Amino acid sequence: MSTCTQRVMMTLKEKNVPFELVPVNLMNGEQKKPEFLKKQPFGVIPVLEDDDYLIYESRGICRYLEQKYKDQGSALTPNVTDVKAFGKFEQAASVEIFNYDTCASGIVFEKLFKKMMGLGETDEAKVKQLTEKLEQTLNVYEQILSKQKYLAGNEFTLVDLFHIPYTAHLFKLGFNKQFEARPNVMNWWNACTERQAWQDTLNTKL
Repeated sequence: MSTCTQRVMMTLKEKNVPFELVPVNLMNGEQKKPEFLKKQPFGVIPVLEDDDYLIYESRGICRYLEQKYKDQGSALTPNVTDVKAFGKFEQAASVEIFNYDTCASGIVFEKLFKKMMGLGETDEAKVKQLTEKLEQTLNVYEQILSKQKYLAGNEFTLVDLFHIPYTAHLFKLGFNKQFEARPNVMNWWNACTERQAWQDTLNTKL
């Protein structure tokens, strides 16, 4: 299951929303075929079909689900009326995209997906550069998490959820030392991955 699909699935499980998972065969290019491109013109997964409403991009889907089911399951964003809390949430969400995900997804691509997709061998120099940037971000996270339990405050939010799939891959690829060296980051990571919604996502088979 793709990392982005895992984001959406975990959100669905946090919100207690029933769903049907429809497999897309990426290896034979199903996501690039005309029928799929009608739903996702960029030819990537996931796509959410909610009756006659279509939405793509995992973070956008997760935000949509949180708003539609805001009175159901776990609250995954601060209340918009609390402008300071919501501002901190959006700040942390931007950091996740621009400071964390670019490093984490880049490393996972080079070490795992690149060869799997037949795109050549791992560029170890690039991995080294990305790892250094990742460590810089984790240093800041260590400071942030010394004052609060989660990245946007003391409650688990979509910001934390967005980190989980690629970080899980980093651990599998042997990058756990970067996290274990930072106790506050490690406490945060354990709190995130102990959530039942993530455990259920991991145990879901296509």
